[in-house]
Amino acid sequence: MKFYFPDSQDQVSPTFNFFTEEHSPHRVRQRDDKYAHEILKPLPYDGLLVSKAIVDGSVKGAGKYSMPQRERLYRLGVRRYFRLPENIVTIGDCGAFNYADEELPPYTIDEVLDFYERCGFHAGISIDHVIFGYDPKVSDEEANPVWKTRREISLRYAADFYEAVERRGNKIEPVGAAQGWSPASYADSVQRLQKIGYKRIALGGMVPLKTADILACLKEIDQVRSSTTELHLLGITRVASMEEFALHGVTSFDSTSPFRQSFMDDRNNYHTAGMAYTAIRVPQVDGNPALKRRILAGEVSQVKARSAERECMKRLRAYDEGSETVDRVIEILEDYERLVESDKKQSRVPAYRVTLEAKPWKSCKCTICAAHGVEIAIFRGSERNKRRGFHNLSVFATKMHHIKHPLGQEN
Repeated sequence: MKFYFPDSQDQVSPTFNFFTEEHSPHRVRQRDDKYAHEILKPLPYDGLLVSKAIVDGSVKGAGKYSMPQRERLYRLGVRRYFRLPENIVTIGDCGAFNYADEELPPYTIDEVLDFYERCGFHAGISIDHVIFGYDPKVSDEEANPVWKTRREISLRYAADFYEAVERRGNKIEPVGAAQGWSPASYADSVQRLQKIGYKRIALGGMVPLKTADILACLKEIDQVRSSTTELHLLGITRVASMEEFALHGVTSFDSTSPFRQSFMDDRNNYHTAGMAYTAIRVPQVDGNPALKRRILAGEVSQVKARSAERECMKRLRAYDEGSETVDRVIEILEDYERLVESDKKQSRVPAYRVTLEAKPWKSCKCTICAAHGVEIAIFRGSERNKRRGFHNLSVFATKMHHIKHPLGQEN
């Protein structure tokens, strides 16, 4: 089971100073900052997925890449741009969620193939149109006309995409995108894609589905899937079910979930093999909008806030070194939380105690935790938060590598 990490230009600076909160004045982001695969051992993913919408933008506006970054990617190709090791494979897609509100996808077949060819991907997914809806009981005749239209658009683009790859003599592996709203419609899409010639098919639009619904679709697809057809799940992270997914032809998937939970989830920020811990929030006084508003309104003393912030960091580091007690760390964290958070919001301090008493960063074998210790468990600024996201990827990769294949072998 291969895990692909979708790129969103997430890097960390190896010269960042955790004590002064500053980068090197000589830092050049593209040259000096590092991707997860450059600072983690073992590698945190098997492949990298890059979307055209992220690079070139779509109808919603510019993508995540600046013009110089975009030109550099096209000039160097995906392998050299990301400084990828040989054993990481690459796949391109269109980023259908970025144009989901449009009547038609905004790209032509030639534009997408040009993107895949110039970047040098191993594989490329055909243009598709996301279907927002799922009803296992609705037949093709009774289905929402918009759903039916979007599925037919996806299949038509898939047929034209496959033909264009063949015509160009392209070495890229074509991956057909299947959309649906029910097990029967997904199975029909897979069957039609196989007739076109696809040996690898990506199942899209399944992110909102429950695991039971995904399995229902996979079991229905089994009725039409060739034994040589491989399935890719777009945006799906269900570790507990991946072994069962593999029994139904799933060989790869992609997701940003383990990474994004490090700074997007309210509680489950720092992952381990057995559980997820709450990262300890020590926001910067100058970088927290809510706290700044309270200071400007005269509700909070700026001097008091800065003093509490510094004391939080001091005690956390002392605790990591063994010269401070957990109770004294909790005491100052509670004081600072009262300054920062609304009284109506549930306190995270009990969760902080669980994290501090467990000290999960001490037992973690990843290169990031070994280098930075408690800093990775502190929710504060992108350098710490992204490193914690990279750590989560390493934990996720370890879990995935222990999933059994249908033949009984580990990854």
